[in-house]
Amino acid sequence: MLIPVVLSGGSGSRLWPLSRTLLPKQFLPLVSEQSMLQDTIARLHGLPDISAPIVVCSNEHRFLAADQLQRIGVRALAQILEPVGRNTAPAVAVAAMAAMEHSADAVILVLAADHMVRNKTAFHAAIQQGLGQAESGRLVTFGIVPDAPETGYGYIERGSGENGCFEVARFVEKPDAERAAEFLASGRFYWNSGMFMFGAARYLQELDKFRPDILEATRKSWQSRQQDLDFCRLGEPDFVDCPSESIDYAVMEKTHDATVVEADIGWSDIGSWSSLWQAIEADGAGNVTTGDVHLDGVKNSYVRADSRLVAAIGVEDMVIVETADAVLVTRKEHAQRVKDVVEALKAAQREEPLVHKRVYRPWGYYEGIDAGERFQAKRIMVTPGKKLSLQMHHHRAEHWVVVSGTASVTRGDETFMLSANESTYIPLGVRHRLENIGKTPLYLIEVQSGEYLGEDDIVRFEDDYKRT
Repeated sequence: MLIPVVLSGGSGSRLWPLSRTLLPKQFLPLVSEQSMLQDTIARLHGLPDISAPIVVCSNEHRFLAADQLQRIGVRALAQILEPVGRNTAPAVAVAAMAAMEHSADAVILVLAADHMVRNKTAFHAAIQQGLGQAESGRLVTFGIVPDAPETGYGYIERGSGENGCFEVARFVEKPDAERAAEFLASGRFYWNSGMFMFGAARYLQELDKFRPDILEATRKSWQSRQQDLDFCRLGEPDFVDCPSESIDYAVMEKTHDATVVEADIGWSDIGSWSSLWQAIEADGAGNVTTGDVHLDGVKNSYVRADSRLVAAIGVEDMVIVETADAVLVTRKEHAQRVKDVVEALKAAQREEPLVHKRVYRPWGYYEGIDAGERFQAKRIMVTPGKKLSLQMHHHRAEHWVVVSGTASVTRGDETFMLSANESTYIPLGVRHRLENIGKTPLYLIEVQSGEYLGEDDIVRFEDDYKRT
């Protein structure tokens, strides 16, 4: 059985201000109408004898991932929650343990949730080509045929082999421009895609050989796992104590049984705004635009508007990205430095690196629309059939005005319905709950007033999503 393992961690900070800690790039529609996670899973359709995926993500993103899979009609074989990020070697280890519970001889296909692949047919062919290698005990990695002397990727040098499958001669760290040009000219080097395929038991065997400390910690964490709704929570103490290491360093660079499969599949890891610009077909002037954008004399630029009109005049090689609460302007050549901006904003304890004005919850979302001294206003959307927790607040009162849809409201000992243009008041300290009992999204305006308006002023008594 071939079991896909989709690694959905990471923050994508180089794609700020669109990608943020609580809504990173893998959950965003960057290259199609679907999110990158949805694209990653959808492109597996058509492969023979392939199971539903195992998804590994953080606790903070569990409902985002589950909702996005549900929207494309996929139910994960397992959704594993990492209590902390510990890089790819531990993540793949627990996924391999999960796969073996479904099939002792499972082969796992390890994919990142934030990569783009243009040529699905070639992608499927590469997987089929490597499958026999994996079933024979080899540890397969996929080498991307380079089309430029890229300095942002690691490289794999191929050894002997034929028909697109080669022994791995060596892995090479990200080179400078001169070495990258030499690699490209030689024809022996591939970009390291970070995609792998091997028997689940075989990977654990090699991990035990080279990093038994990682195997021991992940095995203990797996054995102490707990089921929470549809999520598998790893044992936190053991996973926290696990060394952080990539699968490349932990296993692939050390094993004597590594195979690289040549993959000319139109791949990109969308690691920065400049790489996103390269990945999308541009107009005649070399521009890629999204949203309400007006350009005059602009060339070779990426311009994105999410909430208002953006106009640019007479500039070249620029990245301009507008969101509701932040605007980024940089030359494409400096796109990698966006991460430094994010770190500076975090150090200043700003919220912009962490959340958007629209914040997603398992029941829908809310977004801030106004705020001042002792008050703030939010727009709330509740998905049909979903409800918020039964809760109360110590420091704020709330006034709800229904804009559209039908709400069931619990306030203290009473329960009643509200429709469009109707409202209610929730006094401070009173238990309350909001539920969408209709078949269309419920929209309302919430006005909060009080001495403290933070999201941590919530005491939950009942919650369908088992949040604490």
